[in-house]
Amino acid sequence: MASKRRPTRSISGPIILSSFAVVLTAALLGGWIYVLVKNQHVIPAVSMWLLVIGIISFIAIMTVLVLFSVFLAREILEVRRQTTFIDSVTHELRSPLASLRLCLETMARRELPKDKVDHLRSMMTGDVERLSAFVEDILEASRIELGMGGSDVRDVNLLELAQRCSQQALRRYDVDASAVCVDIPPDLEVWTDRAALEIVLRNLVDNAIKYSEDPVRVRVTGQKLLKGAVQIEVTDHGVGIPRRALGRVFDRFYRVDNEKTRKRQGTGLGLFVVSSLVRRMRGKLSAFSDGEDRGTTMQIVLKRAIRPDGDASA
Repeated sequence: MASKRRPTRSISGPIILSSFAVVLTAALLGGWIYVLVKNQHVIPAVSMWLLVIGIISFIAIMTVLVLFSVFLAREILEVRRQTTFIDSVTHELRSPLASLRLCLETMARRELPKDKVDHLRSMMTGDVERLSAFVEDILEASRIELGMGGSDVRDVNLLELAQRCSQQALRRYDVDASAVCVDIPPDLEVWTDRAALEIVLRNLVDNAIKYSEDPVRVRVTGQKLLKGAVQIEVTDHGVGIPRRALGRVFDRFYRVDNEKTRKRQGTGLGLFVVSSLVRRMRGKLSAFSDGEDRGTTMQIVLKRAIRPDGDASA
């Protein structure tokens, strides 16, 4: 039986009430000023002080109301995002677990052909890798939120790492090896945190495949820039990103609100993790897209990522 979806609390109610309160306060302030100005000839000194105190008090009240409205709206949006995240986690866990259970039950049957067993084993391996990557993203997001996690900076061969991440994604989505093209010079070494860069590339290639339509075409490139910087790009020809959402895709729990995105499983954590890790590596992450169905390019620029020759302490 399908579980009932939690009702989402609308933010329009608090905004309307707060707006009404601000308007009412402004009207009272106007009336207060009008009365005091009209009667200042009676007790001018007292009226002037009352006018000043009243204006300051009303400005303070309006400021509190506005700040409260903004805070309340943010909290409701955060709760909504967390509810969506919990629903997404449920779906992300349920699918591979159900697949693993089905594979195990099938393998328990006697006289199963060897090729069928090998196929089921391959499916189970893919499901386990998917679960491992999913759990790693959640743990990494938690560590980032708590400001935890160190760095293990070393020389990393970018081509080998990109190929490894691409092969993992190809197995996970069971697509042809030609779907991902890695175009990186074989001698390009990056001086950075290997574990962090692997999570970044894995997520970007994974997203590029997941949000692509058949035939899948993903391109991973890397090149040196001036002053020891390195640029990495992951480009796809998939569903794209609406321009209004380009500035928000790196927010925690955020997912583009359209049909093509909703029918693909996700938690809204992947790009948040990627963005946070790139900042930790002293880099910059940018998203480029001409709109829906126009593909997406994720660009990373790592500053001082090339270690100077002979400098072991870079």
